[in-house]
Amino acid sequence: MKKTVVALLIGSIILAPLCAGGSKENAAPAKKTEIMISAAASLKNCIQDLSAMYTGKNPQVTITANFGASGALQQQIEQGAPADVFFSAGIKQMNALKEKGMMIDSSVKNILENKVVLITPKNAAALDFFEDLAKSSVKKIGVGEPKSVPVGQYTEQIFQNLGLTDKVASKLIFAKDVREVLSWVETGNVDAGVVYETDAEISKDVTICSTAPEGSHKKVIYPIGVVKASAHAAEAQKFVDFLFSDAAKEVFARYGFTVISK
Repeated sequence: MKKTVVALLIGSIILAPLCAGGSKENAAPAKKTEIMISAAASLKNCIQDLSAMYTGKNPQVTITANFGASGALQQQIEQGAPADVFFSAGIKQMNALKEKGMMIDSSVKNILENKVVLITPKNAAALDFFEDLAKSSVKKIGVGEPKSVPVGQYTEQIFQNLGLTDKVASKLIFAKDVREVLSWVETGNVDAGVVYETDAEISKDVTICSTAPEGSHKKVIYPIGVVKASAHAAEAQKFVDFLFSDAAKEVFARYGFTVISK
């Protein structure tokens, strides 16, 4: 009888850790936190790289990006579309959300600066200045829609300051975002286009003809911040903080952005 009891006790001691181990192995994997970032179309390439860098070191997080015109993204957030982080190509759109109490104010910071350039298809005759857009040889000019696309707003300012508004009005073809302008120029669907320098730099099919003269438009500033309705505000802030790190700054610089110190 004693032998039987001892045997049962030993068996229970051996089985206990095995059962514990078995329950660990069968446990469901921890659910990842999904951070949703609404970012300007001009940020697509660098955000894809930076998201991969961040999730590589933070495997418990996944990042889903929604790229488009900053004005369109602003409207989506206003209408309740899910977003944890808003990364705009213009201060105007960020301020609109702040004024409506839709951003965590303390999280909003200016992070990048860009330039506006005039481009033509690679094999086309290059233009020397923005003023050349008034020439009869230029039939179609691709620009961002001013109501929703920041680069379109900067373009409007440039044309006004250079006295080109009336001269080029009939030639303008409006795009939904800056990348659409770029694609039109790449394919030769327009004779010229106005985009950010960083967009032009990633394309082998366009020529940068001219940089917008200093003072011809407001500075191109990119602000970033956490959306107040975020379900993961703490994790979203960690990702925003990462974008101000030295490693992230190197990526932004590689794509031609000027980084503004935090």
